[in-house]
Amino acid sequence: MRRSILIPTDFSRNAWDAIAYAADFFVNEPCDFYILNVYNVNTLSNDNLMTAPMDQSIFETFKENSEKGLERILTQLAFRDEAEHHQFYTLSQQNNLLDAIKEVVAMKDIDLIVMGTKGDTDALNATFGSNTVTVMEKVRNCPVLAIPPQTLYTKVSEIVFPTSFQTHYKKQELKTLIDFAQIAQADIRILHVTESETLSEEQQNFKELLEQNFENIEFTCHFVSNKDINEAVDLFVQSRDSGMIAFINKKHTFFSTLFRKPMVQELGMHAKVPVLALHDHRS
Repeated sequence: MRRSILIPTDFSRNAWDAIAYAADFFVNEPCDFYILNVYNVNTLSNDNLMTAPMDQSIFETFKENSEKGLERILTQLAFRDEAEHHQFYTLSQQNNLLDAIKEVVAMKDIDLIVMGTKGDTDALNATFGSNTVTVMEKVRNCPVLAIPPQTLYTKVSEIVFPTSFQTHYKKQELKTLIDFAQIAQADIRILHVTESETLSEEQQNFKELLEQNFENIEFTCHFVSNKDINEAVDLFVQSRDSGMIAFINKKHTFFSTLFRKPMVQELGMHAKVPVLALHDHRS
């Protein structure tokens, strides 16, 4: 079964690193990679020009620059020792990034979005990095893998999965995490950040249900005492040299009150390892 992976690019170094990371992580998996560049000529219009027709030459310049940039990426990929079962396709759109991604996810039946967390700083792409966080929050029907700057692929030996044990995860919600662990042959480290190692009866039940989903995967449970969840996750990852963080962005529970903004924004923009954002299928 071939995977369909979408990788938006603004032609920055971090965006290229995201392409390389995805290709290396899935080196043994048949994949179709869709490399998307979005340009939006309307961002150049000010309030006085919004009603004026856009000069066709400006539109053509944006379009040409986008297509040439995508051609350069294909040329760069030709110098890599790419797997024969990897196919790369380029997409150029005049649109805003979020709408373009949602459209491609639907049209190409995308399984995963891979994005860098830091974009170029020119006028065309100034918000690419912050858009990564927006995509992690708003595209709720597709997992997003965020790649920090200067991240080169190295074998992922373990994936850290923070949880509150305050909700029941469905198998479908954990499918991508288990898939990643199996591809990388990585262990899962379940991390519970708390001021007390004592779980309520309900939390204990949720813990046992979660562990049942990982019955075919090597995993361990860890309790860390810390009032700052993001700091605890960061210190845990650094102390173990963990290769990836995965979390489920739930709207209505622990993650909405403590994780949604801090976890998505802090990890999405500042993590030192790749972050896999999964979503609550009930939201």
